[in-house]
Amino acid sequence: MKGKAVEIRLDDAERAELVSLARGQKTAQALARRARIVLLAADGLTNRMISERLELGAHAVGIWRERFAARGLDGLFDEPRPGAPRKIGDEAIAETIRLTLETLPQGATHWSLRSMAKASGYAPSTIHEIWKAFGLQPHRSETFKLSTDPLFVDKVRDIVGLYLDPPDRTVVLCIDEKSQIQALDRTQPLLPMRPGQAERRTHDYKRHGTLSLFAALDVAVGKIVGRCFPRHRASEFRKFLDAVEANVPADLDVHVVMDNYATHKTALIRNWFAKRPRWHVHFTPTSASWINQVERFFGLLTDKAIRRGVHRSTTELEAAIHAYIETNNADPKPFRWIKSADDILASINRFCRRSLEMSEISESGH
Repeated sequence: MKGKAVEIRLDDAERAELVSLARGQKTAQALARRARIVLLAADGLTNRMISERLELGAHAVGIWRERFAARGLDGLFDEPRPGAPRKIGDEAIAETIRLTLETLPQGATHWSLRSMAKASGYAPSTIHEIWKAFGLQPHRSETFKLSTDPLFVDKVRDIVGLYLDPPDRTVVLCIDEKSQIQALDRTQPLLPMRPGQAERRTHDYKRHGTLSLFAALDVAVGKIVGRCFPRHRASEFRKFLDAVEANVPADLDVHVVMDNYATHKTALIRNWFAKRPRWHVHFTPTSASWINQVERFFGLLTDKAIRRGVHRSTTELEAAIHAYIETNNADPKPFRWIKSADDILASINRFCRRSLEMSEISESGH
């Protein structure tokens, strides 16, 4: 004769946690079922009654009832399953990581799975698991450049302040040029996308000239004023500024964010701004193009209208650029600047400290 099922009593905290597990959308189904078993058991139902209601075997119901009675909520979670013992010890793992971080293979710039496997004596799959566990990716390399502008902090605070809290009755414009845009045509016809196969194009191409695009982004609205020219000298830039001025209401001040390119600082351009007191220029720090929002527009233009386009002349290229600008302006969406100047400066400070620490570690290792 079987013994009586163990009695389940819940306090308020346990009941609340079990209800949360039973009803949670992200709770694993098996765990949710176990929580329901315990809740029904606490309500006085027998194992048979619970098994009929939840369509489970009575034996399984009894197991989870007893697990909860013995260990509480912890008893409802799966226990670690036994597996094959590790074949590589902690010291060997640490040595592999040290080799990855502090040394280079002979005759190469970085480690590969095979070269590290040969150097350490372990299988490539073992090296892969170690690198994956510690987030090491020797095959990847990223670029960076820190501004050396002595007024970097002041310029960042000035420009970010314009983005986040512009003055009243003001339009803020981000201006720059994308120079030497090539009109390219492939040497053979493009093969269009089809089910199971991506679009394909030849790797080589024919050049049909270049254009330079001057663009001004209205930060608040997201609209673009753009003009294409065969060259990007100061004379073309002045013509572009005339076009921008014609698009800005006469009763608004204009704050311009632009970089330190020589074209922007010639006597011709300085005189143009001097004659227009409502225009205020804010130069970005050197080597800090990321703070100019129009650069983001240039990236989208390249991805969506230029890189995969076929342009047999600069006329076709210019038409494609203006078509993209017109589409953007028909339903403009401004970029959302969310980081304060303090956030940006703190992030750069952390990057510099980490870089200095890694540099010191690397030097000490050699």
